[in-house]
Amino acid sequence: MTEPQKDSQRALAAAKHIIDGRKVTASHGAILVTLEHAVSLVLLAVMDNDPKKAAAMLNEGLVQGVEERLALAASRR
Repeated sequence: MTEPQKDSQRALAAAKHIIDGRKVTASHGAILVTLEHAVSLVLLAVMDNDPKKAAAMLNEGLVQGVEERLALAASRR
């Protein structure tokens, strides 16, 4: 299995844990709060618990990457 395939499996597993059996349409607010917690924790972990570096990574790297993935998903529909 390639590293991108493993990465996709990790992302799917994380999404399943974040959703955690909740009904997506009825609980989208709560699910997004859990996602915010997860993203914040991961950013802090990879940026040596430095909130300024974590915020910079969010703004300079993560947002753009998420937007690109959403655009790719839209183009496949």
